[in-house]
Amino acid sequence: MEDLNQQITVAARPEGFPKESDFQLVSTSIRSPRDGECLVQVIYLSVDPYMRGRLRDVKSYAPPVAIGQVMVGRVVGRVLESRYEGYREGDFVFGDLGWRKYGIAKGQSLVRINPQAAPISTALGVLGMPGLTSYFGLLDVCQPQSGETVVVSAAAGAVGSTVGQIAKIKGCRAVGIVGSDEKVRYVTQELGFDAAFNYKSVDNHSEKLKGLCPRGIDVYFDGVGGAITDAVIPLVNVKARIAICGQISQYNLETPEMGPRLFWHLIVKRAKMEGFLVTDYTERREEGLRQLSEWVRSGTLKYREQITEGIENAPRAFIEMLSGRNIGKQLVKVSAE
Repeated sequence: MEDLNQQITVAARPEGFPKESDFQLVSTSIRSPRDGECLVQVIYLSVDPYMRGRLRDVKSYAPPVAIGQVMVGRVVGRVLESRYEGYREGDFVFGDLGWRKYGIAKGQSLVRINPQAAPISTALGVLGMPGLTSYFGLLDVCQPQSGETVVVSAAAGAVGSTVGQIAKIKGCRAVGIVGSDEKVRYVTQELGFDAAFNYKSVDNHSEKLKGLCPRGIDVYFDGVGGAITDAVIPLVNVKARIAICGQISQYNLETPEMGPRLFWHLIVKRAKMEGFLVTDYTERREEGLRQLSEWVRSGTLKYREQITEGIENAPRAFIEMLSGRNIGKQLVKVSAE
């Protein structure tokens, strides 16, 4: 173990799109765990869209990260020293330790990872929060039925790519909205989506969607918001279901966008729009993980990870993820497995 810990703290509240200078790499001492605690060496840390909201000094479902505080985030790592009877040295665990190389956590706050069942990195992706968000958001909130058309925005990301594949597993037609031609090829040729388009290369999103969804849209899984969602809502069918998972197109705006007032379509179509958080389903976590793990083991559910090396590069990885440069789950590798 090293003598000093390295961690990324918040140096300033971003104005608009985050900059690397909004974060700071600092070194601190590493203390020994107290009774009931474990010292964990971080191997992978996660960067996720929701983190942008945690950088705003506004009331939300979780408190903002304070200036000078270690940036929040989930990690997987190895127990180096344990004073908690549930873990011993060498165990792999998952927890909310933030952007750091070493962390102290209460033993009961950690979750054991079986490295024989799947790569440990998947606990931050397809077998972690993004996978569970996809599973419960699609199946519980939207309740897709075989033969229906499911449209997914941010379809090449960690959540959207899983949503589309689950839709296919359930017998639906999956249509993805993505931000590059490479992503179109990924979701259609590798993941099995029925169709997809690059919204950056299309002038009229609504007309494009009409062509790709000739029977209308029964389910919309939204991670983007803004103009993309404005194009979808008028095309939904009677009794359509819309899950609001994220609004990444809006996260970096200092002034909210003005848009059309489209909710009357929900009245005409008797459609349902519902926001949700994966934490709503904490008690059913094991249920979701069992099914996701089975699909991954069988090869039915595929995933991709984009890995940036080095704790010092976590801010850059976060910024690139917000820019849509990643395909699949964005991770930062902090130390060797």
